[in-house]
Amino acid sequence: MTLINNIRSLSRFWLLILLPASLILNSCSTFQTPAGEVQSSPATSKPGRITPTPFQPILDTATTLPEEGSLPTETPSIEATSSPTPDIESPTKSIWLPSYLPADMVSLVSLPHDFTQSTSKDSSQVQLMVDGKEPIGQWVYAVVAPYPTITDNVSIGDVKQSWQGISMGPFAGRPLLMNESTFGVFSAWWGAPAPDAVRVIPSVELLETAWQQRPSWGIIPFGALEPGWKVLAVEGQSPLLKEFDPSSYPLIVPFSLQGDSQLINEVRENISGTLTNRDPDLLTTVAVTGVTALVRATAFTMHRNGITYPARDIGQILRDADITHISNEIPFTPDCPFPNPTQEDLRFCSRPEYIELLEEVGTDVVELTGDHFGDWGPEAMRFTLDMYTQRNWIYYGGGYDREDARQPRLIEHHGNRIAFIGCNGKGGGYATASDNQPGAVACDFNWMQSEIARLGEEGYQVIVTFQHFEYYTYYPQPDQVRDFRTLADAGAAVVSGSQAHQPQGMEFYENAYIHYGLGNLFFDQYHFCTDYACDDGFIDLHVFYAGKYLGNELIPIVFEDYARPRPMTAEEKAVILTKVFSASNW
Repeated sequence: MTLINNIRSLSRFWLLILLPASLILNSCSTFQTPAGEVQSSPATSKPGRITPTPFQPILDTATTLPEEGSLPTETPSIEATSSPTPDIESPTKSIWLPSYLPADMVSLVSLPHDFTQSTSKDSSQVQLMVDGKEPIGQWVYAVVAPYPTITDNVSIGDVKQSWQGISMGPFAGRPLLMNESTFGVFSAWWGAPAPDAVRVIPSVELLETAWQQRPSWGIIPFGALEPGWKVLAVEGQSPLLKEFDPSSYPLIVPFSLQGDSQLINEVRENISGTLTNRDPDLLTTVAVTGVTALVRATAFTMHRNGITYPARDIGQILRDADITHISNEIPFTPDCPFPNPTQEDLRFCSRPEYIELLEEVGTDVVELTGDHFGDWGPEAMRFTLDMYTQRNWIYYGGGYDREDARQPRLIEHHGNRIAFIGCNGKGGGYATASDNQPGAVACDFNWMQSEIARLGEEGYQVIVTFQHFEYYTYYPQPDQVRDFRTLADAGAAVVSGSQAHQPQGMEFYENAYIHYGLGNLFFDQYHFCTDYACDDGFIDLHVFYAGKYLGNELIPIVFEDYARPRPMTAEEKAVILTKVFSASNW
């Protein structure tokens, strides 16, 4: 008992000694600021909030083909929708993005503010992957070739067999060209390609490489299309065209979220709509045509077979375009006599009822730069302009006076801003518009260059059309090249020749597509030119998407008689494209 009591007494002694010391130590956990405020000591401060450096998308810069079966290891990043982050004690919510994810898709994804991006698939709760189960997005890809390619269509079998190293189809033995992202996407979708089946090239070098190595082909995202590519239909479906049917197109890759179902729902709720790079509500198609002159044998045939007879085979093509351009050279007048198919003089007019044909093809824009607009004098021109105005058709390149005639005409469709401007390059008696006289307007190149530049700065894609000197040759002539390029230099997206009675060559120049002559649309030069060259023509279907000019689809036509053109067969198309591409020095 004495020992126990001594121990207890000793314990009380040390307690009395140590207790004040502990109080002194605890009092050191606070200190006074110069202002007298009490703050926590850094050594014992409560955990606060951490704000990480915002993530930025990783751009595709690789230039070499990954090893067989491997995928890139870097991961694109997404910035959270707001800056606050959870307390450090909160459970981590993370998502993993494969490095092959298209950069455009990354830019469309917003994460909930409490999500972070993981650098490892295995350590993440959610993954955005190529997968067809409950997709949240789909990316449309196009099979492409250099523009002067005759082939129009390939099968999905041709593409997949080429991927597998089996040489098949029109591009047998040629590797598929693509950038690193596309390589990663299709490796995840189809499995690793066979050795040498694919060549990976930086995006900025793809088009030039393809042109240098013709014949060549490749796969690119729809949004990466640009003039200089020809889009090849796959199983008859082309994503470039308005009638594209996604349900039957085999090059749409689905992307899905995988992992924790609750967190997947949180990510889904933060994404509005479907992630896609092809929204039909952002697409605009413009059909540009060549010479229309409803006179002589064309008009006579219309009386015999019906006013809309010339549109029988191509009317639907023109109506399907969002904007249909017609270059009608001839004035309407009630005084126009019954057509004479053997008329020898070149003073032309059209009877008012013929406008039914222009209605039938869905005319939206009428070009008035033609040589013959003034053939029947001022009253006929004013009568014609009134007819167009009554139908709410846009006209340009001619008008009630010079000021009216030279104005660009502006259209907004599906968010695409498109401007039409044109002139008569011959001048003189062909272009009668003056301060108080209607007619076609003569080219003022200085003024047009400044207008094109101004319109470009305002976000318009400019379509320029010419009534230039007429040459019965596939090859563009030096004066044409000079004048067409002058307006391309100013920033036009398209420069097109409306004067030619037979097709002429084309080129890509300063980011513009130049077509020197489209040939006739409705005119009676059937079997007229050497080698029947005037029997052939083109409808150029230009495609704009999200404010950008993507390129065009060439639609060759051939006349069956003096009035009615029809689309060419595949064999006929191959012949005319070979001639025109040769005349283009391709």
